[in-house]
Amino acid sequence: MRSGLALLLSVVFLQATPDPQRLLTPTDPVFRAEAPARSIVQLDTTAGVVRIEVTRAWAPHGADRFIALVRHGYYNNTPVFRIRPGTWAQFGIAADPRVAQAWRAQTIPDDPFRETNARGTVAFAFAVPNGRATQVFINLRDNAATHDKEPFVPFGRVIEGLDVADRFNAEYGEGLGGIRAGGQDPAFAEGAAFFRRVYPRLDWITRATAISAEAH
Repeated sequence: MRSGLALLLSVVFLQATPDPQRLLTPTDPVFRAEAPARSIVQLDTTAGVVRIEVTRAWAPHGADRFIALVRHGYYNNTPVFRIRPGTWAQFGIAADPRVAQAWRAQTIPDDPFRETNARGTVAFAFAVPNGRATQVFINLRDNAATHDKEPFVPFGRVIEGLDVADRFNAEYGEGLGGIRAGGQDPAFAEGAAFFRRVYPRLDWITRATAISAEAH
């Protein structure tokens, strides 16, 4: 068994310096990098801190995409824009509309379903098979009955701050709707400016940071 100090020293900070120009090029090889076996992502939000443990074995394509986007600043200054109270909270439309539009159709292959959509798990939203791109949601309750049969494939789980996610401002409810509703075009066209104008009291992810720890 490794000592706690040795494990602490093994933590490697993976965060890259955000580069807006790089985010405008989804085909850049950096976005195809394999995620570590286990990562911790910290979301600093206007409601508090949420930490997500990402386990690549649960959903390799999903974990790789999420960690790559986090590392390069995609989720910085983005709103938690779609909330069904006590059910889920969704985010993932970039603040810069150029970046949002560049990534909108950059989908990844489906992952085999492995982990149930229990409370606190995190998965990509999608509209069609092989349609996951950037939008992610946190299950605020056990959604196995509805989400497992889709299936929405969890790639991680909240290990700290689930109470913060419960407190995300839900006054706008579904807002402009999900991917399947077909009403998200204004958000992709304007980015953060749209949300600040139309939904001014949403909670926001001010910064998303990725770290990795070696397994015990």
